[in-house]
Amino acid sequence: MVVITALMAFLPGFPPFSAIQPEQPWFDGFANAGVFVLLAMGLNVVVGLAGLLDLGYAAFFAIGAYVYAYSNSPFSHTDLPFLPMLLVGAAIAAVFGIALGAPTLRLRGDYLAIMTLGFGEIVPIVFLNLDPWTEGTNGIGGIYRPEALPGLGEFSPLTPFAYFVLMAGIVTIAMILLYRLQDSRIGRAWNAIREDELAAAANGINTVTTKLLAFALGATTAGLAGVFNASKLTIVSPDQFLFTVSFTVLAMVILGGMGNIWGVAAGAFIVFMIQTVLLKQLNTITEGLGIPILSNINFLDYQFLLYGIALVLMMLFRPEGLFPSQRRRRELHIAEEFIEGIGDEAALIGGMGDAPGSDEIFGPDQP
Repeated sequence: MVVITALMAFLPGFPPFSAIQPEQPWFDGFANAGVFVLLAMGLNVVVGLAGLLDLGYAAFFAIGAYVYAYSNSPFSHTDLPFLPMLLVGAAIAAVFGIALGAPTLRLRGDYLAIMTLGFGEIVPIVFLNLDPWTEGTNGIGGIYRPEALPGLGEFSPLTPFAYFVLMAGIVTIAMILLYRLQDSRIGRAWNAIREDELAAAANGINTVTTKLLAFALGATTAGLAGVFNASKLTIVSPDQFLFTVSFTVLAMVILGGMGNIWGVAAGAFIVFMIQTVLLKQLNTITEGLGIPILSNINFLDYQFLLYGIALVLMMLFRPEGLFPSQRRRRELHIAEEFIEGIGDEAALIGGMGDAPGSDEIFGPDQP
């Protein structure tokens, strides 16, 4: 992460990056991409490691953002230090993650997805309708920016480099902790539940606490992203946390490679930069070419169409994602690897052995 952060801080000042846009917009885009990297890593714990489909993940993102808005804005008349509130926002989001996970422990598959989708729809509606406490559709504005931190200077929209460095630090710490969890007893328990929950319970795994922990950790990471995003945008409103956010993050996890922490982070970063940089440049290029049909197309309006096409192509040609975990790659390609190892499909079928009792029915020399 140190090498990657150094490259991201160094390369925008040189071609071809400098030809696309100046340095400061690059740093601003990197900081915004880091928000979705955090969201994707957190959702990967729930979906990729524990195998629990969560379609309401944006709700925890909203909770973290509103926690910071209540603690650092003229609306609440308080201005608390940023770093402690970063932890407080994550902790409160974790509490709501446990609250969501507790009643869903008996649900699986489609039923779990529907319940989490309902939770994700309820939270923005609640923030939308509680005008005395959330300012409704207007949202809470004027949120205070983080105070100056040693070595980073002032946080300002004109100099987003401080936000970029802060986000790089948050992502690095989160990634270290997630890797430690993935290789621990808890991480192996998540993998066991994902593969077969009944078999995991039969082998002594407490599926209740293990699944609750997955929900809590996923919500914690989303809370971190929410606090940072609120401090950067200086406004929170319900329309920032709709289902499209949950869908986008889930698409990033799938495209990056479920179960692989750095793969999911890379996938989220790539998808976000394509969305914010490449699509805008396509608009500029097509307008310059003057082609009648393409010049009238705003590619940003078709980002979800592009997501859908990318997902279909990925499921057809690379279902494990761009940067898959070794476990998931073996799961999805074990048959192909076995066929390549023994020669052909006929040998594979023959290697499975004859059906029991076939020699009694057809004779010992019959296939």
